[in-house]
Amino acid sequence: MDRLSPVKNLFKKQPVTMVSALLAVASMFLVRPDKEYLGYVSYHTIGMLFILMIIMDALSSYGIFRIIGEKILSKVHSTRLLALVLVFLCFFFAMFITNDIALLTFVPFTVELLTMADREEDMIPVIVLQTIAANLGSMLTPIGNPHNLYLYKLSDMGAMEFVGMMAPYSILAGFLLAAGAFVFVKKAQVENKTESKIVLEKKNGIRTIVYLLLFGLCVLEIFQVLEWYIVLIPVVIATLIMNPGLFKKVNYSLLLTFICLFVFIGNMKRLDVVYDLISSRLAGHEFIVSLATSQLISNVPASLLLSGMSTEYAPIIIGTDFGGLGTLIASMASLISFKLYGDRPGSNKGKYILTFSGYSIVFLIFLVGLYVILGNHL
Repeated sequence: MDRLSPVKNLFKKQPVTMVSALLAVASMFLVRPDKEYLGYVSYHTIGMLFILMIIMDALSSYGIFRIIGEKILSKVHSTRLLALVLVFLCFFFAMFITNDIALLTFVPFTVELLTMADREEDMIPVIVLQTIAANLGSMLTPIGNPHNLYLYKLSDMGAMEFVGMMAPYSILAGFLLAAGAFVFVKKAQVENKTESKIVLEKKNGIRTIVYLLLFGLCVLEIFQVLEWYIVLIPVVIATLIMNPGLFKKVNYSLLLTFICLFVFIGNMKRLDVVYDLISSRLAGHEFIVSLATSQLISNVPASLLLSGMSTEYAPIIIGTDFGGLGTLIASMASLISFKLYGDRPGSNKGKYILTFSGYSIVFLIFLVGLYVILGNHL
């Protein structure tokens, strides 16, 4: 029996978390643990991520997002219009429920819907466009991406300032997604055979209202009206009363990834040689370095790493948000879509990767072009 198999399985299932943990442990040999370690972690980021995951998992489990999607699609009878609606469901929902949750909600729905409509040929282009839509829709708001939440707080921006900075790119992304739905999906009539399998029971309706109110508290926190720990208390109490099983569904590996990266970055900042070397190379090139680094280690670790070496947060935010495109590993949300598609019988993973890469490059060219046109430097 291979004694290393459990470790191999962990690396296979959670590669980013495991690498982050190794980096954190290795850095501890260079900087011995002391009381300064307590100041490494952004407790606001960890707390708000936990809160948002609980709320979104609750709303998703009650089927509210799926019900909304089915209602919108009930009148659709064209493949292109069908693709347009499916893509923009991910685009707009990702702004508020995060890109991960948007894809976990709507990609399985898309697979089911296109299979029933006998449109398997549209499966890859539609899911790829949904993935790009979730990654680009989520960049508009501080709560759309996990790393946006962290960088938003770190940058000390106002909520509207953040949205204003990202709005031109989100608007362009919307036009590109609409064009993509018409260019990459063949025109045909389709019979919508969707029948809602989800019934919002009375008790779940009440719970949905409670969690929507709790999400309202999150919005107040984003606008700096409330502190995150004040929001945490009612969320924990409500979940313990209504649905304690939700605590098991929280993506603790993502939280652990953030904690490990905070430790690693905190230690690197205390090593003058390392900090001076990276920060000097990064200075003036935050955008392009953020974009490129995201392709190799995904945009969440890239944002945490580079924000610890520079105070030019705006180009890092934009670079890591754009960085969700490109390679499949550039965004964890992209891997979610790939797995959901790959698990279906008859999937063509090679074609999916090529399609995703090709579409991503096109979107990146347009977005980077707009970034330069607006007077920014690479």
